[in-house]
Amino acid sequence: MDSHAAALLGAGIAAIGMGAAAIGVGLIFGNFLSGALRNPSAADGQFARAFIGAALAEGLGIFAFVVALILLFVVK
Repeated sequence: MDSHAAALLGAGIAAIGMGAAAIGVGLIFGNFLSGALRNPSAADGQFARAFIGAALAEGLGIFAFVVALILLFVVK
């Protein structure tokens, strides 16, 4: 297997991280909504934490995207 094929394979595997980040954001907001419906008075205090968690999950997804782009366009 040459280095270009390995880079394409690695980029495809790194792209899985973007899908995992989307699943993570969905779980974060789904659990937040479930908790907010159970205890509406505590929802305002937890809303900022939900956004922080979503930002961290999206950050990992963007990092996986950058790794995939580096593998596609830099590695030869």
